[in-house]
Amino acid sequence: MKISVLGAHNCESLTTRLTTLLIDGLIAIDAGALTTTLSIPAQRSLKALLITHQHYDHIKDVPTLAFNFAMAWKTINIYSTPAVEATLKLILADHNHIYPNFFEFPDNQPSLNFTRLEAYKEIAVGGYRVLPVPASHSIDTVGYQVTGPDGRAVFYTGDTGPDLAHLWPEISPDLFITEVSAPDRFRELYERRGHLTPSLLARVLAGLKDAKGKLPEVLVIHPNPELEAEQAAEIAGVAEGLGHPIRIGYEGMQIELGERAGG
Repeated sequence: MKISVLGAHNCESLTTRLTTLLIDGLIAIDAGALTTTLSIPAQRSLKALLITHQHYDHIKDVPTLAFNFAMAWKTINIYSTPAVEATLKLILADHNHIYPNFFEFPDNQPSLNFTRLEAYKEIAVGGYRVLPVPASHSIDTVGYQVTGPDGRAVFYTGDTGPDLAHLWPEISPDLFITEVSAPDRFRELYERRGHLTPSLLARVLAGLKDAKGKLPEVLVIHPNPELEAEQAAEIAGVAEGLGHPIRIGYEGMQIELGERAGG
């Protein structure tokens, strides 16, 4: 399984992109940087788009992705919550005022197809298994565990606060991806907004380790570009305290998860 970080930040600039992960070139999680990083053929090779929640930095490229699918009379399957569906239809429903309604256009072959997910209910997407579980953000948000044909699994929390104990019985990832949005001097503000800072990340990872007996590989994304150096230094302290490496994501990063023994 190959995980590509197309967008690693919570702000877009010349050198940073909004949150987007890509699994084996086939399944995308969130859409902050899909059409700004992938060629049109690569976009049209996608089999599914999983969206964690409807905040702009996670859905930005849905309309432009839909347009590129429409030009080929192809459909991209989107999976998420009813709240995400409602937001996307609000953006697209006013025909041609902002964008065409890609849930209905083109005729007979709409470029967007939406499937509502039920928390804790695993579904099959191609040869992959997708398990949506609630996160702890300021609005309804789901994280995703995606298990590949090789048995390897990646879990991404989406934007989240630290209250994640309910997740540990549900997931068994080889790679755990989460967010840290600001350094600890902003902890009170960001915890109220449903985000992590480094000390809150330490609490999350300690809970995961207690529940599982060990930690999987850990990757952190979603920093503010102007604060990430300070944040990275604090994350290094968290890693030292846990005795476990924590990788910090960046645009263009790729992680290969090898096949599980016997799987």
